[in-house]
Amino acid sequence: MAFQQAHPLVKREEFQVWTLNVDLEQSTATLTCDNGNYQIVFTKQISYTDFPMEEIKIYVADNVILLPSEY
Repeated sequence: MAFQQAHPLVKREEFQVWTLNVDLEQSTATLTCDNGNYQIVFTKQISYTDFPMEEIKIYVADNVILLPSEY
């Protein structure tokens, strides 16, 4: 997430929702960033992960990374 803040489409979004969707059986994942209105601005396929949950969301608001419970 932090590395992609330099990406022009990501950088211009003041509020971002980052979602990691994991296929636990295949150990793969998809990382997406949307603008909070379900308009995707970045997607990356991850060929291997050992992340233990099926999904996690993290917010970025005004350059601060937040868990949904902190927003």
